[in-house]
Amino acid sequence: MATIRDVARLAGVSVTTVSNALNRPGRVSAELSARVHAAVEKLGYSPHAAARSLRMRTSGLIGMVVADITNPFFSELFEAVENAAAKAGFSMVLCNSGEAFTREERHMQMLRAQRIDGLILAPTGAITINRAAILADLAVPVALVDRGMVELGYDAVVLDNHRAGALATSHLIEAGHRRIGLINGPEVLRTAADRLQGYRETLLAAGIALDPSLVCDAGYRENEAYTAALAMLRRDDAPTAIFATNNVMTIGVMRALADLGLACPTDVSVVGIDDFPWAGAFTPRLTTVAQPVAAMGKQVLNLLIERIQGVRTGPGETRVLAPSLVVRESTARPHRRQEARPLRGVPGAGDKRAGNPDPAEPVQSTNAIPDENHVG
Repeated sequence: MATIRDVARLAGVSVTTVSNALNRPGRVSAELSARVHAAVEKLGYSPHAAARSLRMRTSGLIGMVVADITNPFFSELFEAVENAAAKAGFSMVLCNSGEAFTREERHMQMLRAQRIDGLILAPTGAITINRAAILADLAVPVALVDRGMVELGYDAVVLDNHRAGALATSHLIEAGHRRIGLINGPEVLRTAADRLQGYRETLLAAGIALDPSLVCDAGYRENEAYTAALAMLRRDDAPTAIFATNNVMTIGVMRALADLGLACPTDVSVVGIDDFPWAGAFTPRLTTVAQPVAAMGKQVLNLLIERIQGVRTGPGETRVLAPSLVVRESTARPHRRQEARPLRGVPGAGDKRAGNPDPAEPVQSTNAIPDENHVG
């Protein structure tokens, strides 16, 4: 099946020129328009099939491509989207890219053939010309979720990931930790980059120098996080706390602690992101930074439907939702021999260390903020 990129290649023009020639002919010269239409005819390209389906609402299908279906966050997100879609009279088609752009591309091509009315995408990797062309070729509204790419110009619903990184790090600093390991995703993803920035800035505000050797990219994967945690915890200067920036990596960290015979939180405190359903069933129960998943799913679906129905036009809108800190039992003050000197810039940190508290005493944070606040 010919794509808009095939037409552009044959006509010797850009994808944007092809799109303008087919949809906004006044913006293209007669010579370029003739070349584009000749390429369309030769290749048998049908640019308006999906658009006709959109206008007539004949398919009633919305595609959704997530980055990792094994991650409970995406399972919960899809459930929220599907519930909202069912109420609006749409059916969902779910695809999993497995954090691989080639799979994401194949799924989008398949969804185009299914004449979907719109697409919800949690993209993997970085912005590329190829991705922009594929999304344009769908000829349907697109909304991004979890991982925004402002440059693409689509509606998006994301977490305030900088705040999420700051919440987790601040909670550990308030407990007295100075060596805090960060097991993160790839910085090419905005989620990981923002969480790293929140971690870094919170350390610096407390007068703690960033140690790059305590920051590891585990690709948002459990096994990679397990390996990274083993390496960190076997060091002579091992961290007294670890912050894992998604739930599957938190599981990898907890596995590493168990295999090394270390107790959480007596030996090592752990904070994760994503308050998945069984976080409270772990031993110890996990301290997490929760995302308002239900609100994210409902809002991204509503934004997409408004585009499908023509209610929303113009530039894309990015909605940023607030995280919340859920303090349970996996974080505590460091062991007395590891306890740090008083910190700068951490409200209440000195008071919390007064009186030689029990090293396994859970720490309550003052930084928790409500779920589902809309910031932006």
